[in-house]
Amino acid sequence: MDLPAPTVAKFEHPEITAKGERRASVYLTKLETLWFNTGTLCNITCQNCYIESSPKNDRLVYLTLADVTDYLDEVRRDRLPVKMIGFTGGEPFMNRDMIAILRETLSRGFETLVLTNAMRPMMRHQKQLKALQADFGAKLRFRVSLDDHREAIHDAERGTGSFAKAMDGLRFLSKQGFQIEIAGRRLGHEPEDLARSGYGALFASQDIAVDSGDPVQLVIFPEMIADANPPEITEACWGILKKHPDDVMCATARMVVRRKGAAAPAVVACTLIAYDERFELGRTLKEASGSVPLNHRYCATFCVLGGAACGAPKS
Repeated sequence: MDLPAPTVAKFEHPEITAKGERRASVYLTKLETLWFNTGTLCNITCQNCYIESSPKNDRLVYLTLADVTDYLDEVRRDRLPVKMIGFTGGEPFMNRDMIAILRETLSRGFETLVLTNAMRPMMRHQKQLKALQADFGAKLRFRVSLDDHREAIHDAERGTGSFAKAMDGLRFLSKQGFQIEIAGRRLGHEPEDLARSGYGALFASQDIAVDSGDPVQLVIFPEMIADANPPEITEACWGILKKHPDDVMCATARMVVRRKGAAAPAVVACTLIAYDERFELGRTLKEASGSVPLNHRYCATFCVLGGAACGAPKS
């Protein structure tokens, strides 16, 4: 079958690139990680937040305990191979149902990962978090956003005083023995080995139990710029880059969101592309089990060329 004439803009057509080449796509091999965006409201506004979270952005509204339970029930009913449940935002601990959601998820035996800035919204729940740890131990993990190991650079991104508050949260988590991971970013334009060394010195000085040399405990993400102009990913790129579609996040993960004004939640391809409705795959996990064309800038800059992933189960 002949391809349509290349008269489309970059990242527009799901099957062909602007040059008329076959666009790469990724099939869901097995659903191992299910993400929930708990809502895009956040206690701070970051300069380059990929999802534009802020104290005012409610484009994705809070998921309720009932919303999450419906999908956990589908996982159990259809015997889906989900190992890990991840929660992202916004700031998940802004959601009033968050502690109940965590308890429900953990009680079903899932590894559970929460992406948080470890600031005041999380710290309000110290007592409840200690109770969760007592009941479920290492099943509960936290990934804390720390944009740089230098306070000035982190605060320039997240606001004055945010670094000190994040340190308070990290010290609490570490002292209580929680499983901690750090999400860093390439903001300081330094080589990764020097960045890891800088983070290591910070963790040692703050008595934070994170191994900066471990790529799971410290993930340094590529910077995502909304108006970047990366190359499109074609089918030929897999061989050129010596990569495989199964290595890309949407081969093993999906995310649940609830759009403002929507009657029900929906399942989207991944954590990074929450607003583009081309990547809304269905209401249920079954409906969302098809392939995903890589026709978004983030597919190129973050997943394929950047080689990053938001999270994966440990077991």
